[in-house]
Formats: sequence, structure tokens, C-alpha cells
Amino acid sequence: DRCVFSSPELKDIQFIRSNYYNKLEVARFTSSLGKFVGYAEFGVKQANYWNSNPSFISGLKAQREAYCLTNVGIDY
Repeated sequence: DRCVFSSPELKDIQFIRSNYYNKLEVARFTSSLGKFVGYAEFGVKQANYWNSNPSFISGLKAQREAYCLTNVGIDY
């Protein structure tokens, strides 16, 4: 998990969760898209599975405010 930001305001913060297998990124969630994107056949299948669970996706969307906004003052 990581946060990318250009200012301490919530609208300029992006939460990213990357999933790796054998040192290769296979799927990534970004709060700007609001869903997972898969990068390999395995990653596409995983992304489709995770995207089909609305409560899981809602929890990840909330991480932008809970995780990133809380720590932006330290990082910025």
C-alpha cells in the first residue's frame, strides 16, 4: 500500500495497493479508478474477482481518507 499526493488536500491524494506474485505486479487498485486492474492473465482473473465484491472495494476506497489523509502531514 502507498499514497501518492501533490498536496495535503484529500482531492490530491491517491491510494494505491499493488499485488505481486513472483516479484511481478499482477494487479493494482487505485482510488482514482476505484477498482483493480490486472496486468497478466492471473492478475486479470484476480482483479475481476476482487472487483465483484462491492464491500471489499468500498473498504479500499475508504483507505484514501483513513490511511493517506492521516499520514499526509508526516510525509508532506
